[in-house]
Amino acid sequence: MMPEITDLELSASDLRDLRVARSKLETRDLVAAVADVVGKPTQALLKRLPRRWHAMIGKATQAALFKGLGFVILTLGNTRPQASRDRLHKMLATTSGMIGGAAGLTSSLIELPVSTCLVLRSIADIARSEGHDITRLEVKLACLEVLALSGHGDDDVPGEGYWAVRGVLGKSISEAAAYIAEKGLVDEGAPPLAKLITKIAARFSTVVTEELAAKAVPIVGAVAGGTINLLFMQHFQTIATGHFIVKRLEAKYGSERVQRMYGECDRIS
Repeated sequence: MMPEITDLELSASDLRDLRVARSKLETRDLVAAVADVVGKPTQALLKRLPRRWHAMIGKATQAALFKGLGFVILTLGNTRPQASRDRLHKMLATTSGMIGGAAGLTSSLIELPVSTCLVLRSIADIARSEGHDITRLEVKLACLEVLALSGHGDDDVPGEGYWAVRGVLGKSISEAAAYIAEKGLVDEGAPPLAKLITKIAARFSTVVTEELAAKAVPIVGAVAGGTINLLFMQHFQTIATGHFIVKRLEAKYGSERVQRMYGECDRIS
């Protein structure tokens, strides 16, 4: 990580990057894109899910996130800068979705840990492409944080904005990082890990529920199931790119300055 610089305004190129990041982070069009695939709005899709499925999806999402956290922490370690392999991860997600779509909704729920790990692997790939050291625990947890940046929760986040969500998650991420650094990823029931996973799952599960509701439409099948997974992957790749551009600029200029400029960059020539 670059040392923090506190006495500089953003350079012209960094300001352009911040504008790109903001456009990616403030555009949340997954629901509309999925509705286009199946020809139904979100509320109509959600009505197709039996009530008991909402609780099942919540539990499955928490399990998938813990598996994804272990996957990111244990398997990613190549720090050599390189372009992110977005197309490869989109292809893998599409294939996974086609299998789940062909086999039905129950199979899609079983496939959730696989798709979550694929998304997290792609997010980490993007973090590395933005110059972040993905062997660092805080970067790996920032990858998990991306999954919460798209959904909505019951945690009273004013405006549901990017910085507000990060503020809600910040303390939990710090506590989980301290626990993992001391004891490792050994017990998913440990309070710091359970708290973090619960917070992220509460938001991520809203996106997962919408995705699975779309797959519950009888005509979906393999092709549309693959397309929905492709949109899911593409959506989180977009958010990850914006998030790790911001994190890169924070390392250079400081969080307070970047946050201020994030809100003002559209008004600055």
